Amino acid sequence: MTARLPIVGLPCDRRVLGQHPFHTVGEKYIAAIREGTGALPLLLPVLDPPLDNDAVLAAVDGLLFTGSPSNVAPQRYDGPAPRPGMWLDEHRDATALPLLRAAIAAGKPVLAICRGFQELNVAFGGTLHQHIEDVPGRADHREDKAAPLDAQYAPAHDVVVQEGGVLARLSAERRFAVNSLHSQGIDRLADGLRAEAVAPDGQIEAVSPIGAKGFVLGVQWHPEWAWSSNPVSRAIFAAFGAALRA
Repeated sequence: MTARLPIVGLPCDRRVLGQHPFHTVGEKYIAAIREGTGALPLLLPVLDPPLDNDAVLAAVDGLLFTGSPSNVAPQRYDGPAPRPGMWLDEHRDATALPLLRAAIAAGKPVLAICRGFQELNVAFGGTLHQHIEDVPGRADHREDKAAPLDAQYAPAHDVVVQEGGVLARLSAERRFAVNSLHSQGIDRLADGLRAEAVAPDGQIEAVSPIGAKGFVLGVQWHPEWAWSSNPVSRAIFAAFGAALRA
């Protein structure tokens, strides 16, 4: 008999196309789960009211919280009102934030990327900068949206890995280059999280919960992009896959 593949749930974005709402996940995340971990991707709609957390956790072996063009609503962390035109997705917020807390409490493996990384900080009580490029002393972490995708996702700056954490255990590299495609980022790190990697300007780029029961890693960059050609990305998805099977 063929062994059952582990199942990874991916909370969707909610987008209105024409007059109808759709629940979507970028193909690069879906492909990285199938190819990088050998797991079966399962897209989770972000309905109102949200799916029951216990039912979701009973159906999946782990969760990937993806990046998105949308931002976490500032009201979720008592931030200032967003600027006009900022794209929010409060349906995703309502699903992802409590699901993150429930999954980590249950010991489910979790990988959180870009928006998911920011959700992880907010879920634990931290706050976000809405526009890092306006923060004194910080670099501009945004991509050039007019550039080809390969240029947008090219390495943009280094990160320095902190000793004793998840990243330090899964890769021997202590400084490596990452892509950078974000305007939001961590302001106050949540009390229950530790910094795993930091950019040269001091911006936190990776985190993990202190004392987590299972594998949990949040990264601000996009390891899913061309994951197989990057040794750190391969290590991240391999570790996530091993945790799913454990």
